[in-house]
Amino acid sequence: MSAWRTSDGGRVERADHVTFSFEGKTYTGVKGDTLASALLANGVHFVARSYKYHRPRGIMSAGQEESSALVGIDRGQGRYDTNMRATAQELFEGLKAQSQHCWPALRWDIGELNGIAGPILSAGFYYKTFMWPRSFWDRVYEPIIRKAAGLGRAPRDADPDVYTSRYAHCDVLIIGAGPAGLAAALAAT
Repeated sequence: MSAWRTSDGGRVERADHVTFSFEGKTYTGVKGDTLASALLANGVHFVARSYKYHRPRGIMSAGQEESSALVGIDRGQGRYDTNMRATAQELFEGLKAQSQHCWPALRWDIGELNGIAGPILSAGFYYKTFMWPRSFWDRVYEPIIRKAAGLGRAPRDADPDVYTSRYAHCDVLIIGAGPAGLAAALAAT
């Protein structure tokens, strides 16, 4: 029993343990946990970084409204989902989660230096700062700005899953049941 988990209550099955990893470290949760509740039960409170200044962020809520604990979930080759809310992601055996918007690691993030430079980094400062030399834009400035601005990373491998598509078409579509709609329906029959 974890010092961070209550001994009873809730909708979890405490006898059924589930192994998962966060930031490369292995933890144990129980069936019915969300990723957030399992992390909290393991004493993990620091799960993300803020967007601009990369300040430490923890779990702020208990549901879909969570804005701080966004993680990437790796479900195997080509199956990487970004921006998943830790409070809404159900725990499953072998889940691999990692924080996003930090580099090189969550605990030590080089983006924290933005906090020091914050007073001179006004909103939109890069619109004027990165204009010269013009040849640097494509190869230097834009790649750095894009890396700093994104939340999560795109999957590196092709998605191996096959998705079905359904294209539904109709000959006549009538919207509304007023006089014009009723007249159109009668004319179409």
